[in-house]
Order: sequence, then structure tokens, then C-alpha cells
Amino acid sequence: MNRAAFARWGIILLAALLVVTLGVAANALRPLWQNMKPNIAGIVWQPDNATVGIQGDWQKLGVHELLVQWTAVDGSAFVPGAGMPEVPVLPDWARIARQPWAQDVIVGLAGFYSENQSRDNIEELAVLSERLAKVKTPLNVTGWYFPAEVDPSWSRASELPALLATLPRPLWISVYDGANIGPAATATWLKSWLPDDIGVFFQDGVGVYARTAPVARTYADALRKKLGNNRVKIIVEAFRPQVGGGFRSATADELKPQIAAYAGYPLYLFDGPHYVTPELVEGLLK
Repeated sequence: MNRAAFARWGIILLAALLVVTLGVAANALRPLWQNMKPNIAGIVWQPDNATVGIQGDWQKLGVHELLVQWTAVDGSAFVPGAGMPEVPVLPDWARIARQPWAQDVIVGLAGFYSENQSRDNIEELAVLSERLAKVKTPLNVTGWYFPAEVDPSWSRASELPALLATLPRPLWISVYDGANIGPAATATWLKSWLPDDIGVFFQDGVGVYARTAPVARTYADALRKKLGNNRVKIIVEAFRPQVGGGFRSATADELKPQIAAYAGYPLYLFDGPHYVTPELVEGLLK
């Protein structure tokens, strides 16, 4: 065998060995790839009569915490014993407490479906919320949520601290920038009146095309800088406007870069029963 032929055989053997080596390495690493999950801490649930039987497999995404947006809405309670009219069918809270995606629960209190109605009746909601916070459930409660959403256009937001003083802690509210005043201004406005013992869920606005995920990240960073690392979580809008009106589930291709943009933050998908379907969960895992 001449030298040229020998060299060719050597290259072929080296290539074959490389293919085998890479194949072995890939097989060894594949279980690690399969076990990787998106960085999703929680799922949001906006209870209504259609979703009282809440079901999901969100634990596949790493979810362990459930944020219940409210336990009473428009004067009807989703929990027994609140001294209020109850919804036609109550959720099975004992079953929910056993779910892997609800090992920890942030309990939302009293709200209205209408944002304007909530804002016009915050005194009433605060009183009802104090009552709801005393209702015992089988849930492992890790915090409380007052479901009147704030943004810089709401002049009465600064009245909330006095109204919420009697509610238990840890306590959370949600914030968005409907006035589009920008990240730094929003953070400064919030810092000017929000007590240090109340945290915020920042609504990213991507689902309604209010902003892109990278821009939403700048808002979260500004809030974290003003309020501290442990007081800021992000609500990831897992929906998009639907042709003809209403909303649809986001696709996995739409949601993946949205999630990736918020690396390092506790993320909560809004909302599980309505938009984060089993098909979407599987798509996010691919």
C-alpha cells in the first residue's frame, strides 16, 4: 500500500472513530437533555365556572407553585365558608392541593372581572379580602395576592397601602405599564408609594402586543433594581390576539423566546387552564 492510500485509510478510520465517539457521547447525554425543563416556577389560574375542575401537566415544565388570581369575583366565592354567595360548583381544593404543580399556592383574594370596577371599589375589595384571607383551605399557602392590577395611569394606586395594611404577608400585587412611561419611570413611580413588604408580579404585555419580550425584560430589571431581587416575579402572557376577536394560546415557537428573555426571574405562565394546553406543554419541551 503506497503512502497516499495509507493516508486515505487513516483519514477514513479516524472519521469512523469520531462518529462512534460522538454517538456514544450523544447517547450518554440524551437523558440530561430529556430532563431539562423550561425555567417556569408557577402557573396562574384565573378561576371561572368553566375551569373549576382545573387540570394540567404543568409540572413537566418545572411548575410547583399555583397563583390563584382570586378566590371571590363579582361577589361570588370559589371557597366555602367566606360568608358570601358561592359559585355553582366549587373547586375541589383538596385535590388541587395534591397536584405537583400546586405544592405551593399564592392565594388571590377578592376582585372583579372588570378592571375599572375593581379600581372604583378598592375599599370593598379590601374588606372582602380580609375576610377571605381567614378562610381555611387544604392548600399550602406561601403568599397572598390582591387582584387589583396597578399601572401609572391609576391615580388611586397610592391609596392601596392603607387599605392593604390588614392583609397577611407575604402579599403580592401585579403591575403593568399601560401608560407607556417606560421602565425607569414605572419603577420610580411604584417605589414612591409601595410598602417594602409587598412584592410585584410584572405583566410582560407580550400577549397583547404591548411590547416585545426583550423590552419587557428591561422593565423587570428596572423594578428589581428599585425594589430588590426577591420582590419581582414575571407573569408571562401565554396567549395572543385571535383573528375575529378574543385570544388563543401562544404557539411553542412564540413562547420559547419569550421565556428565554427572562432568564433568572421566577416566571408564571398566564394562564394555565385557558391557554397552557397539554399540546403547548409538549411543544415547549421539544
